[in-house]
Amino acid sequence: MARTKDFDENEVLTKAIQLFWHKGYNATSMQDLVDALGISRSSLYDTYSDKHTLFLKALESYQLAGNAKINEIIDQSSSAKETVIKLMELATNDLVGDKQQKGCFMVNAEVEVAPHDQEVSKLVCQNEKQMETAFFQVIKKGQESGEIKNTQDALVLAKFIFNAVKGMQVTAKTSPDATSFGNIVKLTVAVLD
Repeated sequence: MARTKDFDENEVLTKAIQLFWHKGYNATSMQDLVDALGISRSSLYDTYSDKHTLFLKALESYQLAGNAKINEIIDQSSSAKETVIKLMELATNDLVGDKQQKGCFMVNAEVEVAPHDQEVSKLVCQNEKQMETAFFQVIKKGQESGEIKNTQDALVLAKFIFNAVKGMQVTAKTSPDATSFGNIVKLTVAVLD
């Protein structure tokens, strides 16, 4: 008979995200995880088998939460340009208020781990594709309605806007300035006119 878990996996993944996000994958030890997650080493190994598997699960959880927020913004917005702005702000607003200047968890994983780890690289690429696709769908819809000029390819615009977001996510590690980010968002969205 399988043992029942005496902890909430979602809570553990939330704590793991915060720890990996703050310290990075390589600097996080198994003892750090045991201490931060509040579960025993044996429970950690029984559930996740190793640090790498837990890191992948943390990235997946982060990605799912982000996708839910993206879909909520898209579903609740009527204006294509306003939706693009809200998506850009979703990707950057939390970074501005972060006193630890952790940057974006997914971008950090891309820089630190993905070049040497195919599984992490695959997750990062999926995440980027989903964000880019969200921008593409919104821009295409805006072009079809006439709100956004049809002079540029929607996919090229989506890639451009996503690149601006990613730049802000990296910049947030050293200088997360709300005014600068706001100006970047305004200028980026101006290409849709």
